[in-house]
Amino acid sequence: MSWGTELWDQFDNLEKHTQWGIDILEKYIKFVKERTEIELSYAKQLRNLSKKYQPKKNSKEEEEYKYTACKAFLSTLNEMNDYAGQHEVISENMTSQITVDLMRYVQELKQERKSNFHDGRKAQQHIETCWKQLESSKRRFERDCKEADRAQQYFEKMDADINVTKADVEKARQQAQIRQQMAEDSKADYSLILQRFNQEQWEYYHTHIPNIFQKIQEMEERRIVRIGESMKTYAEVDRQVIPIIGKCLDGIVKAAESIDQKNDSQLVVEAYKSGFEPPGDIEFEDYTQPMKRTVSDNSLSSAKEGKPELRFGGKSRGKLWPFIKKNKLMSLLTSPHQPPPPPPASASPSAVPNGPQSPKQPKEPLSHRFNEFMTSKPKIHCFRSLKRGGVTPEDFSNFPPEQRRKKLQQKVDDLNKEIQKETDQRDAITKMKDVYLKNPQMGDPASLDQKLTEVTQNIEKLRLEAQKFEAWLAEVEGRLPARSEQARRQSGLYDGQTHQTVTNCAQDRESPDGSYTEEQSQESEHKVLAPDFDDEFDDEEPLPAIGTCKALYTFEGQNEGTISVVEGETLSVIEEDKGDGWTRIRRNEDEEGYVPTSYVEVYLDKNAKGAKTYI
Repeated sequence: MSWGTELWDQFDNLEKHTQWGIDILEKYIKFVKERTEIELSYAKQLRNLSKKYQPKKNSKEEEEYKYTACKAFLSTLNEMNDYAGQHEVISENMTSQITVDLMRYVQELKQERKSNFHDGRKAQQHIETCWKQLESSKRRFERDCKEADRAQQYFEKMDADINVTKADVEKARQQAQIRQQMAEDSKADYSLILQRFNQEQWEYYHTHIPNIFQKIQEMEERRIVRIGESMKTYAEVDRQVIPIIGKCLDGIVKAAESIDQKNDSQLVVEAYKSGFEPPGDIEFEDYTQPMKRTVSDNSLSSAKEGKPELRFGGKSRGKLWPFIKKNKLMSLLTSPHQPPPPPPASASPSAVPNGPQSPKQPKEPLSHRFNEFMTSKPKIHCFRSLKRGGVTPEDFSNFPPEQRRKKLQQKVDDLNKEIQKETDQRDAITKMKDVYLKNPQMGDPASLDQKLTEVTQNIEKLRLEAQKFEAWLAEVEGRLPARSEQARRQSGLYDGQTHQTVTNCAQDRESPDGSYTEEQSQESEHKVLAPDFDDEFDDEEPLPAIGTCKALYTFEGQNEGTISVVEGETLSVIEEDKGDGWTRIRRNEDEEGYVPTSYVEVYLDKNAKGAKTYI
């Protein structure tokens, strides 16, 4: 099958068909170009989506990604970022392997088509010229034949006429011969041109046109093959990234399978565990027995519950505000006002030469007590401002034990990193100084002394800071005994008050729906800061035990009101430290007295009335 033989007379239709083929190719190029734009846009949107949900640096979201589910989600975002990259690869490959190549081929195709049809038109014009020459020769031969026939007839007429002179007859005969010769020449010319035209026409329809049409056919077939190859490339470009996309999807599946709900639950425990023990059972309080007012915490609590409730504005229901304030006032009037003793430096009681000589201290004047009561309110506000997000104490003592341990550990790690950084800098300066000493032309060694001194001082400061936090960390982890009351006071945050009490203050200030309640906050503050009554108001009833304690050192109670203890001995606590540095303990039912608070480790019963928890 050849267009030259089958379509020898369809020159114009072939011209239209080949132009249509080029249009189809250009349309396919436009389709691929739009596909690449879609791939780029899709990849960009995927990247923006992945970036949008990435955790922000140095934010709370970054801390949440320690859970396996969040890690899996982060892996999914990263895989989607790689997935978007594969779509960019598709766009790039389609552009380079299809669009650019086809656009260059279209230009070549148009040029080739133009050349082939130019040759075809040239052949058409040549055969048309030959045809015109044949027609002209034919008409001339016909005209000469007619004129020769008329000249012959005229000669015969003149020859038959007797009236015509012999000269006229001869002239007519010569004219007929001339015309006859002209006809013979025209015939020969016509015959030659006809043969030539037939030869040209045969070559035109059997050689030139078939060759030209064959080239056009081959051009069109190459175009068809090329567009088919482009479609295969189109599919191959997609197929090439399928394995990588499959790996991305496998990565998402693997990340999903790595989710460990037990591990996440453990992380929640580690993140929010306070380290406190749950409260014990509440003891039954018998109101049928006659109540006697005493100065102990137990009798004070019974007295408070025996009083009718006083309400303020309908909001503070069940809150004994006047009585609590009276209790605070009485405590301030009767409790000893003496700074707590320092912790013992050794197991010997003589290590505290300035320690308290007796738990019984003379009372200060009443005016001083009132002044202390009036000036104690700003302390309450300082305590509340701490719970409202104020300055965090340096030793993180406002955190529960477990959270405090984590904060301290993190601080120690950060300090160690800074120490290592400063150490590396010092080593680098030292090496540079050695180089300057060996090669003075490179620099002055003395110029590095100041910098070296500064770095060394920074290292010493950081080491002291790290030792301080390591000591606090060791205390929290149980490697060191609990700090004495004096050390707690010096930490700047009333560590004598329990973390649980601090937490309760924050909870009391918020209603169940999260709103702030000033009355609840005030009540909690009074409960936190309200000390016990002094033992001046004790009656004959024995005080109930509010906890236990373990002797950290041996103490020989030689003064009045003290009791001797042996290191490691366990005793009952009947009255906690009121700030004077002494704790009242009981060995048996009838043997009790005071020991320095720094000599014992106290474990208060949370269910005991008026008990405060020391950690």
